[in-house]
Amino acid sequence: MALEQTLVNELLSRHITITAAESLTAGEFQSTLGNVPGVSEVFEGGFVTYSNQVKEQLLHIPSDVIEENGVVSEATAIWMANQARSIMDKDLGVSFTGVAGPDTLEGNPAGTVWIGIAYGTAKTYAKKFQFDGERNEIRAASVQAGLQMALDMINK
Repeated sequence: MALEQTLVNELLSRHITITAAESLTAGEFQSTLGNVPGVSEVFEGGFVTYSNQVKEQLLHIPSDVIEENGVVSEATAIWMANQARSIMDKDLGVSFTGVAGPDTLEGNPAGTVWIGIAYGTAKTYAKKFQFDGERNEIRAASVQAGLQMALDMINK
């Protein structure tokens, strides 16, 4: 069974709602969730915030957070996950920020990705990954990692 099917089954069985804020994955995580029949019971939508301006505009992330920490950072990933969950009033928020490549960003090499998880009363956290491959391989690996992190969080 595909990871997204397993995650959606768990979300459905536990009545846990999910949303996301995606930068480098540009909606691929949410699109992957959308492949699973019945997901609309737990997933109503989320954010694609590719630019810093849109992160500030849609997610209300203070510009100084991005200026001080960089967009490819733990702090930005945490803000994105928290804000997505809060704004959408969902149980679980997942965020993605990083460098799909081919060029570096803020001194971070392609493949540097931060994924944030905001869930229930647990402390929001973000995990750093360094993926190898071409641009779309990095994006796909990010989505798979995010699915696994979400599943691990609700199974704790």
